[in-house]
Amino acid sequence: MPTIHLTTFIAAPANIVFDLSRHVSVHKEAHVVNKTEAVAGTRFGLLEKGETITWKSFHLFKERLQRVKIVEMIKPEMYVEVQLQGDLTMFRHEHHFKLIDNGMLMIDLLTYEFPYGQLGRLFNAVYFNQYMEKYLQQKIGLIKNYAETDRWKKLLVR
Repeated sequence: MPTIHLTTFIAAPANIVFDLSRHVSVHKEAHVVNKTEAVAGTRFGLLEKGETITWKSFHLFKERLQRVKIVEMIKPEMYVEVQLQGDLTMFRHEHHFKLIDNGMLMIDLLTYEFPYGQLGRLFNAVYFNQYMEKYLQQKIGLIKNYAETDRWKKLLVR
């Protein structure tokens, strides 16, 4: 199964980055080009352990639905979301947050399986893996922007 591993330094407290990464509005804003919206489950605010959210978005020339559930969470160190329903055969996204001297590291591990057997593996190797990595980097970039400026205060009341 393919795994995308991205590590990003962010000059901000881990708890701020943790909350931004699980905020529904941040996900929607990061993927506005895909017309992403939350259509069921937790549709606003912060996702918590045990909650589900159904995303509707436009990918690869088609409107798609993906329902995910937060199955593990240790605040503000990590959380894991898994696909309950969607186009991928398997989807598991681990989010880890490591405090370091001048900020924190956000580590994303996305493991998934594309359907359609050997044809799906070829499509993944040629296109889909890079597409997914770029998709993740859009959200990571927005989280970094929010966290390293005062923009986070508009979403997160402390």
